[in-house]
Amino acid sequence: MSAGGPFAGLSIEAARRALAAKFKASGIESPELDARLLIGAALGRDHTGLATQASRLITSVEETVISAFVRRRIAHEPVARILGHKEFWGLDLRLSDATLVPRPDTETVVAAALEILRNELRATRALRIADIGTGSGAILLALLSELPDATGIGTDISMAALAIAEMNADKLGLAGRASFVQCDYAAALSGPFDLIVSNPPYIRSADIATLDRDVRDHDPLLALDGGVDGLDAYRAITPQAVALLAPGGGLVFEVGHDQSTQVSVLMRSAGLTLSSPPKADLGGIYRAVMGRKAAI
Repeated sequence: MSAGGPFAGLSIEAARRALAAKFKASGIESPELDARLLIGAALGRDHTGLATQASRLITSVEETVISAFVRRRIAHEPVARILGHKEFWGLDLRLSDATLVPRPDTETVVAAALEILRNELRATRALRIADIGTGSGAILLALLSELPDATGIGTDISMAALAIAEMNADKLGLAGRASFVQCDYAAALSGPFDLIVSNPPYIRSADIATLDRDVRDHDPLLALDGGVDGLDAYRAITPQAVALLAPGGGLVFEVGHDQSTQVSVLMRSAGLTLSSPPKADLGGIYRAVMGRKAAI
């Protein structure tokens, strides 16, 4: 190897293999995928580009970028944070330190919300949606991308997160139908809304220290910590949502792996009807709990 660094002078393919081996030895869960994504980002090449130029040698400038990426990933910084963006529901979303990395599990919330809108509400007018704790805007923007006549508003306590959500809305051509406001949960909103969605903080405070380093060390604590039993946010948001929902409107929560029953009880106690069972994610975990306000 070149004295310029561990990857300088290697071919692209050799560098990719060496990086994957390094990640595997460091306990990274997806070493092959992460190596390909980071090498591709450093070289400005997609999967096809890496394959067609597999024998080209890594330059010293490229080696510097790759090595910087490697140091961050070995420290368990997620690839999405290193790259600054993540795909969610087919949308490319910008991220920052103030936002969660959108997870495939959360797409279950989008699917559940669309199910309610299409199968139960059958609205004949433009829908109004609220996303409580919007972060990067992932859930709201995914819904608006599927509902061309809908408008929505996202709330977050973090102005830095809202700045990212606004950037994402603008980049996706949805800024004209999405607005964002800083407040504690739904405190600044005025109804009625046809749909309210939320992926609130739901990790028990005592469990934060046990999370994977990728999450514990890099996701914002405000977006993780749900209090002693993980249910603080649901207790706060549910009565707010009931007051803001239009008659017949729907509320969809993302929940933790063992919280669907408890959140269902909270929703029923607030007067919502659970007409559908919780919706499971691809791992079989109940991830989305859906409730409806009584129609007049």
